[in-house]
Parts: sequence; structure tokens; C-alpha cells
Amino acid sequence: MNSVFFRGRRLRSTPTLRALVRETPAVTASDLIMPYFVVETEDTTLCKEIGAMPGQYQLSLQSLKEKVGAAVATGLQAVILFGIPAKKDPIASEAYNPNGIVQMAVRMLKAEFPQLFVITDVCLCEYTSHGHCGMLQPTGEVHNDSTLELLAKTALSHARAGADMVAPSDMMDGRVAAIRAALDEGGYINTPIMSYAVKYASAFYGPFREAAESAPACGDRKAYQMDPANAREAMREAQADIEEGADCLIVKPAGPYQDIIRQVYDNFDLPVCAYQVSGEYSMIKAAGINGWINEEAVIMESLVGIKRAGAKLIITYFTEELLAKGLVRP
Repeated sequence: MNSVFFRGRRLRSTPTLRALVRETPAVTASDLIMPYFVVETEDTTLCKEIGAMPGQYQLSLQSLKEKVGAAVATGLQAVILFGIPAKKDPIASEAYNPNGIVQMAVRMLKAEFPQLFVITDVCLCEYTSHGHCGMLQPTGEVHNDSTLELLAKTALSHARAGADMVAPSDMMDGRVAAIRAALDEGGYINTPIMSYAVKYASAFYGPFREAAESAPACGDRKAYQMDPANAREAMREAQADIEEGADCLIVKPAGPYQDIIRQVYDNFDLPVCAYQVSGEYSMIKAAGINGWINEEAVIMESLVGIKRAGAKLIITYFTEELLAKGLVRP
């Protein structure tokens, strides 16, 4: 038999050897960001499981403190916050209220866990009565430029509350520049912006709409979020955000868009964050609950794939679980 042909199995023979030659570093706690949904409510004990996302909850401030505290004890390093206000209106006034639910949550978390890195989602959809990410015109169109001022006010209010980083997710043109100008003028020159630079109009967001109570009352978001068929457009969006002052770039969703993660990684030198969104989480959870897959193995494989594609940071709803079970190291 020919002894010259390629024998790839030589480097796969033992666990130790496989680990020695592994190309993609293991997923660690410092790679992961845990999303939380915090609710403005008089029920201080609220911890309401989200039907479409088993194991994820809408939380009161007190419940948020308890959940985050337990996760910090297992190695949690970073969170991203989504707020659900008690009241909504057409101009999303609670989004930039200095005493809004996210602003209160930021102050509480930074006081309780000073070393925890707190990121805030900057968008209006959870706060508008119509559920869109910007100012809605009588025609049903979301008006881009009038939305920018409100996004900038929201980001500045988060920074004033103590947020370590702001993450605009609205996909309005020019919002990174508007936010950067507001932060700089307000004295927050060192507050970084992690922009949802490449955010697709994805069907994978369905469970999130339940979690954040942010489904549009009319129409959809295809006029401002990206067409899933487009890849080169993603490069234009990323380049625009970099030129406007973004410090990190998010690609969302993650799993079905690993080609986009790789292209962003290859073309730009900013850190890339991938958001493993609610639909990705729910599908894995549902299959695991039904015994159709080895859930833990699939979770880890999905995250390794995202990291292999080029993401340095991963926003994933599995973060708490992975830390609690010791599946990722600090």
C-alpha cells in the first residue's frame, strides 16, 4: 500500500494530540456576553419565563440583581441590557428618561458589581407604542433623520447612568456619528460604541419579539434592516459605521451568517461581535428538550463555529448556562 498519501488521522489519534493541534482557541468566559430583559414593574420579585425561550426570563430590578449575582459568581464578565418600560408612546420617551428602566438597571449593576462590563442596547422599538425602531410617519415609513436625535439622547443617558459601552441596534443611517457626537459633547469620549453594523431582517428574531415585547404593530423592519440575500452590502454598512466612529462591529444573526462574520473579520481591523439570536437559541433548546440532539455538544459546536468564523465576542443566551455547568473556563 502507498505510504505517501495524506494521513490526516495521525493528528486525531488521542484527545491530548487533538487539543495540541486545535486551530480555533476554546470558547472562554471572556468571549461571552449575556443578554438580560429587565422590566419596569411594581412586582419586585418578577422572574417570568419567556415562553418561546425556555430558561430565559423577564426580570424585575431585584430579580436581575439576583440572577446576575449568581452568574458573576460562576465567572460572568459582560452583559447587554434590554429594557421593557411600564408605558410606551410614539416618541419612545422612556428610552432616554434618566430614570428609565435600563438607566436604573445600569446604576444598580455597576454599584453591586463594579467589575462587570455593562453594555446597553440602544434602540427605540421596546419603547415605542408602534414597535418600530424609529419615528413613524403617517405613511407608515420610519423617518431616519428625526430618529437620530432620540438615539443619541438614549445613548447619552445610558453613559450618564454608568454604561461601559453602548450598542445601537436600530440600523438608521448615520446613527453612529450622531451617538459619537453626543457622547463626546457630553464628556464621554472614552465610552465605546459597539455598533450593530450588519443586522439582517431575519426570521430568527421571532422569540426576541416576545421577550422584549417589541413586535411592530404595523408593517415590518425590512426597510431599515438588511436583506438576508446581500453580502457586499454588509461591507458597505460596516465601512460606514467605522468611518462614523464605531469601536466594535456586530453581525446579527450569527449562525446562518458565518460567511458575513468572516468577511467583516477579513476586511476590517475592529473587533467583531456575533449575536447568536433568540431563534438560534430556541431551536437548539427545543431540540434538546425533545432529546433529538446532545444539547450541550451542539451549543459548544455552534459557538466554536461562530468563533472560527472570526468573532472575538459572542452575545448568546447560553452564557449563564455554560458558566454554571463549567463548560467554559474563565
